[in-house]
Amino acid sequence: MPEIGEVARIVHYIRKHLVGRTITTCIAHPDDIVYGKVGCSAEAFQQHVSGRRIVGADRQGKYFYMLFDKPPHAVCHFGMTGWMKFDVEETGYYKKAVVVEDGEREKEEWPPKYVKFLLKCGEESVGGVAREAVEAAFVDPRRLARIRLVDCAAEEIRKASPLKENGPDPVRDREVVTVEWLGALLRRKRVPVKALLLDQANLSGVGNWVADEVMYQATLHPEQYSNTFDDGQVERLHKALMDVCTLAVETNADSSQFPDTWLMKYRWDKGKKDSNVLPSGEKIVHLKVGGRTSAIVPSVQKKTAAVAGDVDSDEPGKGPAKGRKRKARAKADAEEDDEEDEVEEKVVVKKGRVEKKSKAEPAGDDNEAKPSARKARSSKKAGANGIKDENDDAQVNGGAEDERGETETTPPPTKAVKGRKAASKKSGSKAAGKAATPGSRKSSRAKSS
Repeated sequence: MPEIGEVARIVHYIRKHLVGRTITTCIAHPDDIVYGKVGCSAEAFQQHVSGRRIVGADRQGKYFYMLFDKPPHAVCHFGMTGWMKFDVEETGYYKKAVVVEDGEREKEEWPPKYVKFLLKCGEESVGGVAREAVEAAFVDPRRLARIRLVDCAAEEIRKASPLKENGPDPVRDREVVTVEWLGALLRRKRVPVKALLLDQANLSGVGNWVADEVMYQATLHPEQYSNTFDDGQVERLHKALMDVCTLAVETNADSSQFPDTWLMKYRWDKGKKDSNVLPSGEKIVHLKVGGRTSAIVPSVQKKTAAVAGDVDSDEPGKGPAKGRKRKARAKADAEEDDEEDEVEEKVVVKKGRVEKKSKAEPAGDDNEAKPSARKARSSKKAGANGIKDENDDAQVNGGAEDERGETETTPPPTKAVKGRKAASKKSGSKAAGKAATPGSRKSSRAKSS
């Protein structure tokens, strides 16, 4: 997600290419999430922005805004994957421009994919200086960005929603974010300190990597409760916060200009062998803090007071004892369930076939017949008495037939029920001399002439 430095980077390019220019054309693409979630629409944005002159641009935390020659003004948030692209210059902070053999930058597809709005400025003279035509596109693949119009005077923009609901910006509001102010904020709450820094209602612009860098530079653990730090720790945290945010903004988030001592330059190889190590040899460990992946250096960032709950670590064997026991118990229970499911009983059926049952059934009384066996015997008895059961044909013809047309049936119990032999002999005597046709029903009735 673009954070305080990345948003400052886009403000830099807007000032460079758009401020002082007139927007000859604005094309806004309908999106009921990017626009609609904040009470705006692509149609309204296009209508109010077309023909306007951009007189200024700035940011507060992760928000940036473009001020026009008259209200309403555009206030935007990149979300997770939003960005601004210009057709005349590469603006990416993480992706280098592709260079071809003649030394010129390869032309990117334009307009780019996932455009939410496209601004076009023609050739014109600004302050006596000829300016080339330029196009700027706001893109967002995941549609988590927000674009809105704020109807207020330009000088009141930070006093209007949504900016007024955000906390002070560490760089723009230095006179507010003092050591005393930060200490009071920390002691007023009892939450993991990193969670406090990420809350935009407390501070504007601090995101995941900035928070991790601040905690590392201050040598504090991100899970420690905010109200447990002493005065010396608060001072270290304040200094790290101001230094990291200021440098990120001044360099427009160009990581090549960050000091080699910054954690940010080595934290991105999670899970890779022989990586996640500082030049000093100290290991970087990734933890889940408040649902966010956090990079820390355990040898530097020590816990000095209570921390919020158990911390899940990517180091083998370093998880909390209670968590390991709970997981082991759950695994054992699952294995027991699997063993029960795997218990099988093999039953020999007609013509040597083997049928498997999912679970072994307890042996019943010898005189108790199973439903399927009882049904088969009743069918045979009916045949012996010359009475046709209406379901007999359905049972035979509807059974599962093998490749030879023979029907598999459930075998009778190993011990016969009393009286069964007599019925079997009686049935056999009447049907003697007549071979059973595979797949057909035996009948003891005399064939009508």
